[in-house]
Amino acid sequence: MIKPLNDLVIIDPFPVENKTSSGIIIPDIAKEKQQEGIVYAVGPGKKNYNMTVKKGDKVLYVKYSGTELKINDKKYIIMHENDILAIIK
Repeated sequence: MIKPLNDLVIIDPFPVENKTSSGIIIPDIAKEKQQEGIVYAVGPGKKNYNMTVKKGDKVLYVKYSGTELKINDKKYIIMHENDILAIIK
């Protein structure tokens, strides 16, 4: 288990599609960077700042934000909460 510090959030991004709806295989170079995922872990926040997201929230985040990291052979993204654009209901 990993616990982010301050206002950091760890996101489990949704997988990127390998095929189009018509069945054409998309090469790695042409794949779009994922912008949606599930919150895996949330830091405690900063002084005078409470965290808005919580573990398990489905979120939309800035396309090229955060840093990729690997935990138990699974890829995650760690980013500041202010890089999260919306909680998807």
